[in-house]
Amino acid sequence: MLNRRTAVVTGSSAGIGRAIAEHLLADGWQVCGLDVSAPTFEHAAFRPLQVDLSDGAATEAAARTLTEVSALVHAAGVLRVGTLGTLVHDDAALMWRLHVDAATRLADVLLPAMAERGDGRVVLIGSRVAQGVAGRSQYAATKAALLGLARSWAAEVVVSGVTVNVISPAATQTAMLADPARRAQPPKMPPLGRLIRPDEIASLVAYLLSPAAAAITGQDIAICGGASLAR
Repeated sequence: MLNRRTAVVTGSSAGIGRAIAEHLLADGWQVCGLDVSAPTFEHAAFRPLQVDLSDGAATEAAARTLTEVSALVHAAGVLRVGTLGTLVHDDAALMWRLHVDAATRLADVLLPAMAERGDGRVVLIGSRVAQGVAGRSQYAATKAALLGLARSWAAEVVVSGVTVNVISPAATQTAMLADPARRAQPPKMPPLGRLIRPDEIASLVAYLLSPAAAAITGQDIAICGGASLAR
């Protein structure tokens, strides 16, 4: 059984998810990491759970093994790009299952228990692309769906002391940038002049999971390096 002050972090083997898991461990959390890949680091307070989050039944089964969870951070993701006339519909289905359906199945199991205890935190990793970017319509649609989920769930559990928020980064320095599937569409550099770092996202996650952030819920918070300044 997992102890109190345990965070479940998806996508914990690489990129943003790994940065979040390591930051929370350094802050004294116990972390259960869910990822289709084998764990890429070890820590006494880290429990890896290998699961294909694009498989709904497997995701739900994994969620039901978790007890006394104080926080859920859904960072697992994949990016597939394509313009109209060339869209691959299996890619859209994969992104929906991984980004939206996995979040829904995990929350459906974990949030009611948080609400019953009167305390809990959920952070979904969205994307600035959710506002719409040419060539990324399918990805944008799944990330936009996370905003609807977060605001709806936040409204359901706010009176129980549980918060639900979205963090939407601009282009972030992860291995996803090297994915051959997006070679034709390189990331757009934010006005800051560099890509967002995973540790910057992890720091904001840690704050949203803290008692100091108890009044922040249903929000979409951008880490964009100035990309949202031009309207």
